[in-house]
Amino acid sequence: KAGALHPLTLIDWRLDEIFRSMGFYVLDYPEVDTEYFNFEGLNIPADHPARDMQDTFWLTDGRLLRTHTSAGQVRAMREFKPPFKAIFPGRVFRYESTDASHDHTFHQVEGLFVTKKVSVEHLIASMKTLLSEVFGREVTVRLRPGYFPFVEPGVQMDVQCATCAGTGRFKDEQGERRCPVCKGTKWVEV
Repeated sequence: KAGALHPLTLIDWRLDEIFRSMGFYVLDYPEVDTEYFNFEGLNIPADHPARDMQDTFWLTDGRLLRTHTSAGQVRAMREFKPPFKAIFPGRVFRYESTDASHDHTFHQVEGLFVTKKVSVEHLIASMKTLLSEVFGREVTVRLRPGYFPFVEPGVQMDVQCATCAGTGRFKDEQGERRCPVCKGTKWVEV
């Protein structure tokens, strides 16, 4: 064959399929956006730490390259009446130095669930379903506190390490040693 789909395209399609199966809308909004949708409409005022000028690519007409897919939340809440749930996959852009774990362009998927009586349990169940589908096996997850300048309170999700089955130890031809993936912690950040 002459070519194949890019791995990012394949995972993007798979994530869309999984979220649609859970009843989420998959919404796509502009990559070039206004200050209102990217910041103000999300309650991120001009003096907020998440608005550091070094993090944003500003265009000469005053618009910007979106720094997160959160900009879709404001549009979705205007477009749909509750209850609804949606994800916003897409490319985002940050004015950052590139290194092994940072780039100026990356892909993000964000979700929004608007209804009465929704809880963190719904978040955990949705994420556990997503990760189990992606990895093709049942996964164990945990939430832990996390700091993000634009969310309070913030949490991060970890999945139990599949390489060591959550033991922190790994056996190979060199014998038993600390797991090289989780480094003995038993968990991997997702």
